[in-house]
Amino acid sequence: MSTTILITGINGFLGRGIVKAMQESGYLVKGTVRSANGNKCSIEDDPRIFITGEIDEQTDWGEALDGIDVVVHLVARVHVMNDVSDDPLAAFRKVNTAGTLNMARQAVTAGVKRIVFISSIKVNGEGTGDKKVVFSEVDIPDPQDPYAVSKWEAEQGLMAIAKETGLEVVIIRPPLVYGPGVKANFRSLMKWVIRGVPLPLGAVDNKRSLVALENLVSFIIHCMEHPKAAGELFLISDGEDVSTTELLQKMARAFGKRSFLIPVPVSLMFFVARMLGKNNIADRLFGSLLIDSSKARNLLGWKPVVSMVEGLKNMVKDPYAFMEQ
Repeated sequence: MSTTILITGINGFLGRGIVKAMQESGYLVKGTVRSANGNKCSIEDDPRIFITGEIDEQTDWGEALDGIDVVVHLVARVHVMNDVSDDPLAAFRKVNTAGTLNMARQAVTAGVKRIVFISSIKVNGEGTGDKKVVFSEVDIPDPQDPYAVSKWEAEQGLMAIAKETGLEVVIIRPPLVYGPGVKANFRSLMKWVIRGVPLPLGAVDNKRSLVALENLVSFIIHCMEHPKAAGELFLISDGEDVSTTELLQKMARAFGKRSFLIPVPVSLMFFVARMLGKNNIADRLFGSLLIDSSKARNLLGWKPVVSMVEGLKNMVKDPYAFMEQ
């Protein structure tokens, strides 16, 4: 293929997955990292990898953008449960809003045709609250924390630049992404399941949409050149909505394990979580967040490339090695 792709944040969880898939598809791939230290990708003497330094409104993207047709913008200050920054909103805006829009303006100057921007479902809101309520692209945005606000502001800024310059912008808001190298709460759940730890999560009747890394990568590639993707916003998921209980059961089956799930009343667990100051974790375990991703299928003809069970199996070849990582 003649298309040359720049992936910002090439060494992250999603970046590594995209690089592998794009290279296998024949794309010419370049990438950026913030620093040469501590990166999992090899960057020494690699002319395809560019070190940007800190991401903000002053970052120089010129060398990285030279000869690029499409940018897949992944780099971001990510959401954390207990942010210790003195001014979290300013910190998120510095990277996610100002840094993104600075890159986009330089991309226009460099002749880039399209930017695929990875936003977050948190722009829609923290959850749907009810199993019958579903997030979609036509919802009025309701970002409720600094991370989500910074992503929403970046979306608006990108669309304004697109309107002014003709740059093609595609915005994707994924929910929780799982796949090889996943961390945080999802990783902890997997370890507990693999070890056979009894969990008080056998009676959780919520519904949540997730997306496998393979499916998100497939959709990003779909959006890079599809003519109907330009100027569009997409919500994306596996299309297999599960309760926390069902997810844990699928995890156990994926690894050939038995699930030990105790049916403790959710109301009791919510009460304990509030007493321990763990409301955010409780919301993710017991609350619902449903996505309607039919636009991606109907407008672009995209279909998931793996089922949820397949995506879970692909996370680790050896579950015991995974536990020691």
